Amino acid sequence: MKNLFDETTLGGVALRNRVWRSATWLGLAGPRGEITEAIVRAYTELAKGGAAMLVTGLVSIAEDDATIGGEAKFYDDSFVAGHRRLTDAVHAEGAKIIMQTAMVDGFVDELTTANVEGVVRQFGEAAARAERAGYDGVQIHAAHFFYLSKFISPLFNHRNDRFGGSPENRARILVEILAAMRERTRSGFVVAIKINSDDCHPGGLAQDDFLAAGMILSDAGIDAIEVSANYTSRPNIRAGVNECSFLPAAEALAAIVKTPIVLVGGVRSLETANTVLAKTAIEYIAMSRPLIREPNLINRWQSGDIRPSNCVSCNACYRTSAHACLFAVCH
Repeated sequence: MKNLFDETTLGGVALRNRVWRSATWLGLAGPRGEITEAIVRAYTELAKGGAAMLVTGLVSIAEDDATIGGEAKFYDDSFVAGHRRLTDAVHAEGAKIIMQTAMVDGFVDELTTANVEGVVRQFGEAAARAERAGYDGVQIHAAHFFYLSKFISPLFNHRNDRFGGSPENRARILVEILAAMRERTRSGFVVAIKINSDDCHPGGLAQDDFLAAGMILSDAGIDAIEVSANYTSRPNIRAGVNECSFLPAAEALAAIVKTPIVLVGGVRSLETANTVLAKTAIEYIAMSRPLIREPNLINRWQSGDIRPSNCVSCNACYRTSAHACLFAVCH
């Protein structure tokens, strides 16, 4: 029976437990998008706190990309040394780290086929660069209406070439990015993905298309699929009451693929995490806001203090300059 504190192996990466720190924008990058000491400190604290796999906040891999402000950039080799400082610091604390590779925005329908192929190459090159920077892998960001999520969504993708139309064609860019990343990285380097299970918008991606995309990616050999939707943080989550926002979708996908599925969204208690792991085929649990409130939460649970997370899901962290918990700051 699976347990949150099981040691596992994903791709070629040994993990000390089944906890992922889900990607969270911190807004702490330098003027060019470079890694700062504040970023290194933040992830070092998370690594010390016990989570096995840290996923960086969104890292833009295109120089001419749109911006959300303060995100890290990674479009050429000048950024490698800074990221190496980050990965070395995380590894020194016994955790593993993967880069969330992304493009922020763009117009899906306006790209030529050659343009799309260029996007695929950029992601492949970013994965090779991430490996040189010491990352254990990458996560392709195809959720939350960022650029790649628009390709798999019928709301945005109206193309009539091989990258549009059917669910298979809309997912093709993700499959080709996966292949490009595999070609440029060593065996065992993790390539994961985060995708929407629901666009939460009329005419958008819904469960049938999500399951189709998940099966396509699984068949293509993706290492893990983190299941999200087109919103990031529901307020007022309480342990044992309304946890696990995306459990039905994640459970449905886990039941039909062999790829490890990562559940994110509203897990607040060890009891709930272990129940999900024991009763479903889901392999990993990802958390963000509980680890903003308590970076040491996983160590606390493992030491025997199994009280639920102190996070009250107020979402005030989204209104701070560095995604900081106001309660933690005040105390």
